[in-house]
Amino acid sequence: MARVLDFDDVSLVRGDTRILDGVHWQVEDDQRWVVLGPNGAGKTTLLQLAASHLHPSSGVVRVLDEELGHSDVRELRPRIGFASTALARQIPGDERVLDAVMTAAHSVTGRWNEEYEEVDERRAHRVLREWKLDQFAERTFGTLSDGEQKRVQIARSIMTDPEMLLLDEPAASLDLGAREELVQLLGAYASEPSSPAMVMVTHHVEEIPAGFTHALLLSAGHVVSAGTLDEVLTSERLSEAFGLALNVWREGDRFVARAA
Repeated sequence: MARVLDFDDVSLVRGDTRILDGVHWQVEDDQRWVVLGPNGAGKTTLLQLAASHLHPSSGVVRVLDEELGHSDVRELRPRIGFASTALARQIPGDERVLDAVMTAAHSVTGRWNEEYEEVDERRAHRVLREWKLDQFAERTFGTLSDGEQKRVQIARSIMTDPEMLLLDEPAASLDLGAREELVQLLGAYASEPSSPAMVMVTHHVEEIPAGFTHALLLSAGHVVSAGTLDEVLTSERLSEAFGLALNVWREGDRFVARAA
């Protein structure tokens, strides 16, 4: 096992707001983490630190053995797969889906004058097949449904065989069918031993795919609990984090939460 993320007493402050406060957290390369918490808990900020898109106000963040603030993020970021709604907005609507995936090889979001090798195109086609998108290769990104765009983002994020995959609310805004299809695909990917370490932010326990192993529960920038899914996803701990009495239970490989 190798450690891919290490947060040591990490805080992040913007103006008078302390978004993260004294976070201690470690992720190993064989773990699949879900990050849960209410709106404003600091989940997306945590993921942006892990992606090297932000630096902490205090404390130390180590990503793939590189300490933020003491490393060249231009060399670090290609080793990280990252999918988010903010990234989707950067992909031109008229970009061909194949190119939207393939441009990850150059860490750009719109094809321009870069040169691609045949191996890049073959890999892009393979990734599209794996995520059930091969029929959309020649379509433009802007013509896809939300669910299809989410899958293109994930396909793009794994195009370069990253050492760590970060997903910010990949199932947000999807209808029930699209959500379940995405959760099944993510579960199959997470269950493969060859897949990289994964961290996924979500608001809902129902969106946690099979194959995920650990959970980090945040509230108001503080860690409420961190550990294996069964240790963290209890009625007591989720009730504390969300400020509402909740009942949480497992149904096979999935979780369900309801107000008590």
